[in-house]
Amino acid sequence: MLRNALFLALVASAAVFAAPTPAPVTDTDILQFALTLEHLESAFYSGGLAKYDADAFEKAGFAPWVRGRFEQIAEHEASHVKFLTTALGDNATKPCVYDFPYDSPESFAELSMALESVGDAAYLGAAHLVSDKGVLTDAASILSVEGRHAGWVSASVLKNQPWNGPFDAPITPSGAFSLASQFIKSCPSTNPSLPVQAFPALTLTSSSSGSSVSPGHAVSLDFDKRPANASVAWLSGLDVVYSDLDGSGKTTVPQGLMGTVFATAVSSKDAPPSDANMLSGFAIVQIPFDSRAANA
Repeated sequence: MLRNALFLALVASAAVFAAPTPAPVTDTDILQFALTLEHLESAFYSGGLAKYDADAFEKAGFAPWVRGRFEQIAEHEASHVKFLTTALGDNATKPCVYDFPYDSPESFAELSMALESVGDAAYLGAAHLVSDKGVLTDAASILSVEGRHAGWVSASVLKNQPWNGPFDAPITPSGAFSLASQFIKSCPSTNPSLPVQAFPALTLTSSSSGSSVSPGHAVSLDFDKRPANASVAWLSGLDVVYSDLDGSGKTTVPQGLMGTVFATAVSSKDAPPSDANMLSGFAIVQIPFDSRAANA
């Protein structure tokens, strides 16, 4: 199950969809991006539930209803795929070949929490790019369900907090793709390019053996082409908190972070993380908090 400040090494890989040059982002681009993520989530649930039957979940210590709820989530994700595919018609992206690293019902549940959190953050981050209000409403309907999924997995299955605080964090399409692309092995050559940019993989680990990634603790960041001067942007709710990255690639996790937190290396603190200032893909850190936490 999720341990204190469990770090899930979700990092960027080669962007098989990345557009070679920037172009104006259209509603079709956003829907294709959303469908790419929904295909991935749908494949995750269908594959995991095919691998682990009710007996496997029971032996892992889960109540019988847990797998039943995951079956319902799988149906939701399949419905999202069908809805977006219908909306896009001939422009719909096709599913890819995926590789998910779960090896037990427990790790399946942990990865479910991470993927639902990324889905929630991705829809939030892309909302301002949508022009058609009808499309925006449809996306918001899916967004709210993704957030409910993440809250249920966190609280009911993993026995942690049911939310991240008063706000969830939005991340850019490139940021979301950096978290999802590691699970994509290959895609149909006919799939359209997505409005994302590729970034080097980010590895974030505790600097002290046996210590968790949590506020006040030193962590090490590793990514290709790390410059001499860089900072780490930590996205927690609507806040972006920065910490300095020293010459050895170490920084201290800022105080006050809780729930699902996204981290990336940036070249500047003058603006929130974007394609213009990100130096790496994102990493996601889960920092559980109990019912006594303030402003939670």
